[in-house]
Amino acid sequence: NLHVVETICDLLDEIAPRAQGARRDLITFVADRPGHDRRYAIDASKLERDLGWRAEENFESGIAKTARWFCDNRPWWQAILDRGYQRARIGLG
Repeated sequence: NLHVVETICDLLDEIAPRAQGARRDLITFVADRPGHDRRYAIDASKLERDLGWRAEENFESGIAKTARWFCDNRPWWQAILDRGYQRARIGLG
C-alpha cells in the first residue's frame, strides 16, 4: 500500500538520508495484479477478548523500530543481497 511505502521512505530518510535525494522519488507505480486485495483491515479485538492479548506497538512505532533495526543491522541483510546468507539466527545468545 502506498501509505506504508511512503512511511518507510520517510523513516529511512530521517534515519539514513541519501545524498541522491528523497526515497519517495524512487517509487515506481505498476499495474495491480489480477485479484489484488483492495485493502487490509485488521481487527485484533477477538485476540484481546479471547486470549487477553494486546499489541505492544502500534503501526507507527513498530515500523519505526523495524526500519531502525534494518539500518543498524546492514551486514545481516547485505549478506542476503550478496547471496551469502546461511540462515544464521542472531540475537539468540
